[in-house]
Amino acid sequence: MKNVLVVGSGAREVAVSRKISESKVEHALFCASSEKNPQIESLCSGYLVCPLSHIKNICEYALLKKIDLVFIGPENPLADGIVNELEAVGISCVGPKKEVAMIETSKSFARDIIENCAPEKNPAKRSFKSLSGVESFINELNGEYVIKYDGLMGGKGVKISGEHLPSIKDGLKYAQSLVDMGGSFLVEEKLVGEEFSLMSFVDGKTCCHMPIVQDHKRAFEGDVGPNTGGMGTYSFANHSLPFLKNREVLDAQKTNELVAKQLLKKTGVPFVGVLYGGFMLTQRGVKVIEYNARLGDPEAMNVLCLMKTDFLKVCDQIIGGSLSKNSVEFEELSTVCKYAVPNGYPNKPAKGFVIDCKIKDLDVYLASVNSSDGQVVACGSRTAAAIGKDKNVFVAEKFAERKISSIGGDLFHRKDIGTKELISRRIDRMEKILR
Repeated sequence: MKNVLVVGSGAREVAVSRKISESKVEHALFCASSEKNPQIESLCSGYLVCPLSHIKNICEYALLKKIDLVFIGPENPLADGIVNELEAVGISCVGPKKEVAMIETSKSFARDIIENCAPEKNPAKRSFKSLSGVESFINELNGEYVIKYDGLMGGKGVKISGEHLPSIKDGLKYAQSLVDMGGSFLVEEKLVGEEFSLMSFVDGKTCCHMPIVQDHKRAFEGDVGPNTGGMGTYSFANHSLPFLKNREVLDAQKTNELVAKQLLKKTGVPFVGVLYGGFMLTQRGVKVIEYNARLGDPEAMNVLCLMKTDFLKVCDQIIGGSLSKNSVEFEELSTVCKYAVPNGYPNKPAKGFVIDCKIKDLDVYLASVNSSDGQVVACGSRTAAAIGKDKNVFVAEKFAERKISSIGGDLFHRKDIGTKELISRRIDRMEKILR
């Protein structure tokens, strides 16, 4: 019997918990999170409710329940060193130690790693701790720039000129706000192209790549509004995207492999878990936007719903260092995932309202919710995701749209994700850029 603990309670962790529950390996599932997700609870033998920052409590719970394996979902516990603490008491983890989780927690660390293994993937960039030199560098970039907080801000720390920052004055104001927080930040060249995500299982030395997914960060239809943690995603049955050529997929895979090796070389600590490369195809080839040190959310739902291989067996290979490039098999189907979020999200989200959904629906993934008196209550962040899969991406989209529309509450979602109109627009845009 293998006792498995999942840390986190969002839709990503629902997807992980469901894959674990399907395993043929005899196991018992436990969860530790700040809220009680009823979908995860229904699969669990035990559930610890505590803030994820209370790592000591989670370690004590893991020892009490004789946990053999921990899967960490969110980034904050990784940044806080939860893997270091759990491994110090003899418990194996699918998730990187603090030293290499810095690939996500520090933008400047990530850029330095890339500079040493794939420098052509980096944009022009500079790191700052004050406003000194910021305006002159922005002018060097011809006013086409991105400002990134050098730390975790839940996907909301990046501001782009011409989109979130109408003028250089606005850019300097945002930079000053980061300085006032006591933080450092990066100013980078604004890349123009189409973004895509490639996640890889990593055992410290070998990468096993997942299907490529495209995320939609903007809150509103037509790709406008503030950045969010992700409003939805889609993937194609060939595990690529219609604007990518095979050489560009291989290029992204090679970059993840080089980054995993460079992390070990730089820190002496192997990266064990999921390495997430956020890429952009530009006129000058594939560039790196960012790296994450865990499964993406919503990307986890796209890839895990296609995974044919026993998830727990893959976890054992990851922690045992026996992963191969072909360890995991995925169905050749397209997927579309859509998020329902509270009205007012992301800046002033409604919260505390009851949502109406079928908890046992396997195509619905509850996210930022709590269970109270048999009701599901929204907590103010992304509330629930729905996924559709089919050979045809547009059939998958219609299914996801029907499912997400069936969830009742003070919610909205982007109806355009995965539609023919949106995907065609992305393809046309990329063709114009590459001319």
